[in-house]
Amino acid sequence: MFYRDERLALFIDGSNLYAAARALGFDIDYKLLRSEFLRRGKLVRAYYYTALLEDQEYSPIRPLVDWLDYNGFTMVTKPAKEFIDSMGRRKVKGNMDIELAIDAMEMAEKVDHIVLFSGDGDFKPLIAAIQRKGCRVSVVSTIRSQPPMIADDLRRQADNFIELEELKDVIGRPPRPPRMDEEDMPAEAAEE
Repeated sequence: MFYRDERLALFIDGSNLYAAARALGFDIDYKLLRSEFLRRGKLVRAYYYTALLEDQEYSPIRPLVDWLDYNGFTMVTKPAKEFIDSMGRRKVKGNMDIELAIDAMEMAEKVDHIVLFSGDGDFKPLIAAIQRKGCRVSVVSTIRSQPPMIADDLRRQADNFIELEELKDVIGRPPRPPRMDEEDMPAEAAEE
């Protein structure tokens, strides 16, 4: 459902895409991902959203963030919030939905087609608003994981649903085994 002369913008919910790819047993090669969508249309911008742990000496996601920043992706980051849950475990929270929604609404007037890499059902009203501006929206996630990583409402609202598993041979690489210090990091922290 892509036209070679249409202007595209990619919006990647980093933690959501990471979780979906992990559930399918592969990692994303972002160089291949960018190349694939350059081939599908006129790629105007590729945004990547993630929260970062700023107070640590080393963050496992920092190499990925730096690589993306130097290789044609527009990085949108903010500090993650750390807290201790009711079980006494250290948890990290960093929601980027508002930032993604604002950027997508602004870009909807400048592009013909937005590709959202997320299965988060909270984005259904965003997709509807973008569509009202005359912009098509494709969503990339998966229904082939258990449980499915995409909200049914989001999939129904999109103009086109792209099954992430069907992109595996085009944008995937074998997963790297997680390191011991990654278990408390944000979901996509092991992507480096």
